[in-house]
Amino acid sequence: MASYSLLIKPSALKELEAIPPKDRRRIVTRIEGLSADPRPPSCEKLSGLEQYRVRQGDYRVIYSVDDEASTVVIVKIGHRRDVYR
Repeated sequence: MASYSLLIKPSALKELEAIPPKDRRRIVTRIEGLSADPRPPSCEKLSGLEQYRVRQGDYRVIYSVDDEASTVVIVKIGHRRDVYR
């Protein structure tokens, strides 16, 4: 399986920087794992959108996958109570 390139939107990067360092390390590891497998068994497709989400503790990473260009675009990162708003 080919490796996917990761793109993080500037707004998602800003959201990632606001997360406490201990949780941030785990989230970054989870995001890096998406380059090898963009649709891991733990991901869920969001209804009505061509986006997916993965869970890391109390945080969610929302992303889209472009198979033709082999890219994963991180759209939003946030706490589970706020990320879907």
